[in-house]
Parts: sequence; structure tokens; C-alpha cells
Amino acid sequence: MSIRARGILVGLFVAFIGLFAASNFASEATRRASGLLPDQGMRLGLDLRGGIHWVIGVTLDKAVEDELSFLARNLNNSFEEEKLFGAKAVVEEGQLEVRAGADQRARVRELAQETDVLRELDASTAGSSVYGLSDDWRGEVRERAMQQVLEVLRNRVSDPATGIAESVITRQGTDRVLVQIPGGEVDREKARSILDVTGRLEFKIVQDQAASAEILEGKYPAGLPEATEIVFERDAETQREIMAYLVPKDPAITGQYLADARVGFDNRQRPIVNFRWTPEGGELFGTITEENIQKPLAIILDGNVRSAPVIRSRISMQGQIEGRFTTQEASDLAIVLRAGSLSVPVVIEEERTVGPALGANSVRRGVRASILGLVGVVLFTCFYYRGAGALASVALGTNLILIIGLMSLPEAAATLTLPGIAGLVLTVGMAIDANVIIFERIREELRSGKLPRAAVDTGFQKARWTILDANITTLITAVVLYEFGTGPIKGFAVTLSIGILTSVFSALVITRLLFDLILRGNRRLDALSI
Repeated sequence: MSIRARGILVGLFVAFIGLFAASNFASEATRRASGLLPDQGMRLGLDLRGGIHWVIGVTLDKAVEDELSFLARNLNNSFEEEKLFGAKAVVEEGQLEVRAGADQRARVRELAQETDVLRELDASTAGSSVYGLSDDWRGEVRERAMQQVLEVLRNRVSDPATGIAESVITRQGTDRVLVQIPGGEVDREKARSILDVTGRLEFKIVQDQAASAEILEGKYPAGLPEATEIVFERDAETQREIMAYLVPKDPAITGQYLADARVGFDNRQRPIVNFRWTPEGGELFGTITEENIQKPLAIILDGNVRSAPVIRSRISMQGQIEGRFTTQEASDLAIVLRAGSLSVPVVIEEERTVGPALGANSVRRGVRASILGLVGVVLFTCFYYRGAGALASVALGTNLILIIGLMSLPEAAATLTLPGIAGLVLTVGMAIDANVIIFERIREELRSGKLPRAAVDTGFQKARWTILDANITTLITAVVLYEFGTGPIKGFAVTLSIGILTSVFSALVITRLLFDLILRGNRRLDALSI
């Protein structure tokens, strides 16, 4: 390819990336008025932009308890199939107790062992045996619950409807989650409300109802029917109980079968939440509603009844949740349901708010450090390598433009953090290293008696693989840091990786192009300023 063609291609590429870099130094009004600059600049992390820092504790023991309850239900179904009517499995204090007569205990023990995940903890002579989860299965249940919590929190916090994207959500230890939401303007209470709601959606057929729990309990002097409980519908503002419902403990269907949830309005323009089931959920919900026509269906979110409409006909794929919602409450509820339910409770154990003023100070100091580092490198390079040092300085300036521009691309996963600025400063020093290798090779060739053009060609050829080898090994390290590191470390790894790629490009492409422009044509140079 000719020198002119290479120059045009490199110039267009640098100009294109330079537009994204320039957007960081222009105001929002200027960007919109220009018609050329992108609407947004580089994303800043929590330590530079300000925002919210949470450490969330996850109650993984609840996942173990839910697993035991699931196994207990399966065992009770097996007992019915085997006609072991005196046998019963119950969960108490984190353990599964199986009660059976002496003539049934051998078969009961076999059924428990067939689960492959239960181990017998105690076999008493009082007609009961105590079981617990095996160590391997307990660990798997806890790990599965933790992964689900991470996924649900990422979906909720990063949902476009929340307006708090670009967040960092990562695991911390065995039972904690670190959440960082950048942006000094973030509504903390709104973010907290999305996290506080576990999103456990249940549908239960109402067996009875009354204005209060006392009235409802008075209808059953001998005690509530077995396997039932009382749940309440509360006023959204005062949390006062306005209705009590008697429902089964086990739900007819849960929110795990939901495919989507969106805000809508009824014919009186009151906000509601429209939901849609998965095919499996639609079939199950259709059967439930068909068998319970003219009965109230309690829609329960996190233990509170949101509404209890009467089933008028069979409902399969779609439905709606009515309640005393504001538009914002309906929107938040839709986000929670759409993102999925948390299988275990979570609690905010640590909360810190970082002000944007502190971040602005860090940005100023980081920019100052980068400029001082750049000036120091340029002065030394020009002093030691003379004219060639000036060419390397041009390539170094272009390198910085490429780094900032690439990190500002809308599709880039780069968020600049304070460690990222450290990576940027480090890249300034590393970028000149490739030029040093090239220049020393060229000097060797000149000392051997070659002409400048031949010395430049040989110097670049011999230095190429040394430069690639050194930078590829550093890039591998940066990739490992990104894969296994957390938020700030990831920021450093991203900046370092982009810096490595642009440094190699600026040294092998831009610096070489500048040398070719000086040596182009048939003009004979007897000496080279290097």
C-alpha cells in the first residue's frame, strides 16, 4: 500500500476515534449543537462520579430450609403413594423430621435415602428420624441461591426503567454482594426500594376472608384448618390491615413462571401491572383458574396481598395485578417481577454515599498527573532521541487520543475509575517503551553503516516481534485481572488493555508512517536525527 493511502486511512481512523475523545471535553449543549460529537462521553465510575456503595448480606440458610421443605413435600407424596398413612415429614429448626410407626420406619428410611441428598442425623426410638442435607448438596443449594441473587440484582439494578445502569454488582465472600451505583444524582430511596423487595410472587386460592385476623380466627374455634395461614392486605401509606385472608401455606403457582410484566391502566385510568406467563405457567394457571371459578385468588407479593380478584373465567397466558398503586409503585413492581424473584431474603449491611465533589477532585488530579507524565516523557524522548523523539511524541499524543476515544465508545464496556486513571498514566510510560526498542535497533543498523532508509526498515522489522511478545504477555495479565478482579481492578485492567493495544498500534503503525513520510521519494539522506 502506498504511503499516501496509509496516511489517509490512519488519519481517518484517528479522526473518527478523536470525535469520541473530544466529546469528553465539550458540554452537553455543545455536543448536541455540533451534530458530529457523540451525545455522551466516557463513563465514570463510583469513585470519580459519586454514587451509592452497598454491601448486601444474603440469608443462604433460607435456601437450605426451602430445599428441605421441597424434599418434605416430595416425601409426603411418596408416603401417600406407598399408602404409609402414618408417616409424615415436617421441617423444624433447619432439620427434616420423619415420623412413622415401627412397622413403617424401614420403608420410610429407604424412601429418604432414594433422594440421594438426605443423610440421617439421628434415629431415635420414639418413632421419628431426623435428616439433613448432605454436605455436597447443601453447598450446591447455597451456591445456586447465591448465583440467582446475583443475577436478579443485576437485572433489577441495570433495568433501563430504573435509570441506574452502568452499575457494578459482584460477589464478595461467600454470602455477600457488593453493589456500586455510580452517579451523584441517583435517587437512593428508589434504588433501595428495588433492592428491599424480594419479589416473591405467589398466587393462592382464598378459602375464607374477614375484616381482621381476630374475626377470621373466631370462625374456627378448634383452630385454623391444617396447612393454612392468614395473610393481610394493607394500606399502602399507613400499612394498616384492611382485610385478612385464609389461604393455603403452599402457593398454587409462583412468579417463577412469569415471562414478562408491564405497567398498564384500567378503564378508570388507574395503574395496574399486566403480566404474561411462560407456556408452562400459562397451562398451569389455566388449570388453576378453571377449577376455582367464582373463588377469590389472592395475589401475594412478599407476604402481603396486593389484590384478591374473583375468578370469573379460565385465564391462561395473561393476567393483571390490581391494587392501590401509584404509577411509580406499579412501575417498580413491574421491574421487580420482570427481573425475577429473590429466592432468599437480602439485607443491606453497609451503605456509603460518595459525593461527586470528591470524584471531581480525583479527576482533576488524575488529569494533572497524566499531563505531567506526558510532558516528562516527551522532554526526555526529544532530548535523548532528537528528531526521532519528536516523532515518537506525536505518536504518543495520538495514542492518548485513541485510548480516551475507545473508552468513550457507546459499545465499550469501559468505565473509568481511579485505578483506571493509574492505568492511563502507566500506559503513557509504557507507550514510549516500544519506540525505545525501535530506535535502539535503528541506531545499531546506522552504526553498522546502513543508510537511513535501510536502517529504519531493518530496525522496525527486528523490533516488531520483541514489541509484540512483551505487550502480549502484559495483555494476558490484564485479561486475567479483568476476569477475576472486582470493580476497581476491572477498571484498571480495561484501561491497561486498551492502552496496550493502542501503544502497539501507535509504535508500529503511526511512528513508522511518520518515518516513511520523512524518507519518502528518492531523496537521499546521509544522516538521521536519532
